Amino acid sequence: MNTMLELMHQHRSSRSYRDTPIAPQLLDAILDAAYRGPTSINGQQVSLVVVQDAARRQRIAEIAGGQPWIAKAPVFVTVLVDFHKTAAALAKAGVEQQIQQSVEGFGVGAVDAGIALGNLMTAARAAGLGVVPIGGIRRDPQAMIELLDLPANTFQIVGLALGYIEEESPLKPRLPRESFVHHETYQSQLIRPSIDAYDATLVQYWQDIGRPDGKNWSDNTAQFYQQIYFPKVAPVARRQGFGFEQ
Repeated sequence: MNTMLELMHQHRSSRSYRDTPIAPQLLDAILDAAYRGPTSINGQQVSLVVVQDAARRQRIAEIAGGQPWIAKAPVFVTVLVDFHKTAAALAKAGVEQQIQQSVEGFGVGAVDAGIALGNLMTAARAAGLGVVPIGGIRRDPQAMIELLDLPANTFQIVGLALGYIEEESPLKPRLPRESFVHHETYQSQLIRPSIDAYDATLVQYWQDIGRPDGKNWSDNTAQFYQQIYFPKVAPVARRQGFGFEQ
């Protein structure tokens, strides 16, 4: 197995950072890994907002619900679904953009943003940095829009804190592989046994790292997915110009 595969197989989210700056040339190389990623129809409907200012990072940490590693890590990258950019191209072509008015549009933008996020994480870790993706920037999306001065037809879908690791996180176990990789057709009968096994594995993991209060996967997931835990996303996205009825 080559070193890149080994690195990806050992992924972990790091939440303890030194305040050591990232050299500009290294940061640009990491950002370029996302810049060169593929996008649907070559639409390039993704943009990044790179935040290094300490006060701005502190504000993002607050918006995300109080996540101190955002303020501690020297760089925070916000990944945008960006149909503002494509709207300018369509205006030049003499037509009005419609894609942002559809679920398909939001889905395409989210997929391409996810590809960019994956490239950022892999590149950063290959460069010896730690990373943690942050969905909490959707907790108060209007505050993020105002902080980053985002134009219409953009939406901040996810963020990434990155920096040099102070204390590495343990490798968290995953659901059994057969619940993730399905061959030829989806194997529904494997899901519940996989969940039962993983609940026990995860409880043991929490105990092993000194977190006896850690929940099993079913209970932890239930506390989020029994509700719409970031309910401001849809109304704020609509105000930004996105639609979900088509």
